[in-house]
Amino acid sequence: MPVLNEEAHLEGAAQAVLDNGYDGPIELVMALGNSSDATNDVAARIAAADNRVTLVDNPTSDTPTALNRAIAASKYGVVIRTDGHARLPKGYLADAVDALVRTGAANVGGRMVPTADAPLATAIAVAMSSRWGIGGAGHRVGGQEGPAASVYLGAFRREALDSVGGYDEHFRRAQDWELNYRLRKAGYEVWFVPSMQVPYAPRGTWRALARQFHDSGRWRREVVRVHPDSKSPRYLAAPVVTVAVILGLLVGLLGSAVGLSALMAAFILPVGYLAGVVVASFTHVKDLPLKSLLLLPGVLATMHLGWGTGYLRGIG
Repeated sequence: MPVLNEEAHLEGAAQAVLDNGYDGPIELVMALGNSSDATNDVAARIAAADNRVTLVDNPTSDTPTALNRAIAASKYGVVIRTDGHARLPKGYLADAVDALVRTGAANVGGRMVPTADAPLATAIAVAMSSRWGIGGAGHRVGGQEGPAASVYLGAFRREALDSVGGYDEHFRRAQDWELNYRLRKAGYEVWFVPSMQVPYAPRGTWRALARQFHDSGRWRREVVRVHPDSKSPRYLAAPVVTVAVILGLLVGLLGSAVGLSALMAAFILPVGYLAGVVVASFTHVKDLPLKSLLLLPGVLATMHLGWGTGYLRGIG
């Protein structure tokens, strides 16, 4: 469990692991970053009350470093990833171990299930579970059990993790997808189990949403740079749309300024995109209250254009 600034959520996340109902021995290894709140005090209190909890330092505060340090301090042959704000549902650990035994895969996992109450957060939750939001990957929108490119969080055979060198600490984002890519390239199987669902609290502000998807796009571009054969049309859709919208606006505005209708016709690109986002949003009319439904086009556009500009920018 990588932990950073989780004072309000850490106790619940830890108890969800420790009281998960698994019959065999378990340990919870928390890798503690440089939190600016009382997170590390909460962690110390949890560890003092339960000898199954081990604390390790993560001086960089980066997630992949935290994961590698926690894995190095752990002792069992199955390694299950969780987070400081995730509440694993009852029986999740047993389901993970059963799936590893049943499938022979190196990594098994399910999907995140965004949940929210406020209007904007509710719209974001639906967008993140929609094929119109961030693609049709099973760990986002669900699907049939079977081999997958990636899964949410993950439950690993330790020997498989060790054989590929664990998480690549260069990837401060997208480290899960990149690790699963290397596992698959090494001949291991990554297996999606739709019943392994973990609640996830999405971002609750426009600014946080835009930053999240911009950063995700930047790091996915870095994955493609390091692993060129991982490129796919799905990852290029958002940057292509972003370029089209920006060019359409710029050329259209230039046409308006100089009075050339031929250039003003470029407005069809952003207008067409906006129309498409609105139509896509109303396929979720039964999934959302009216306030959230009206916010959904803006949420989808923020996700698409944030990811697209991040991808175009990269991390250089």
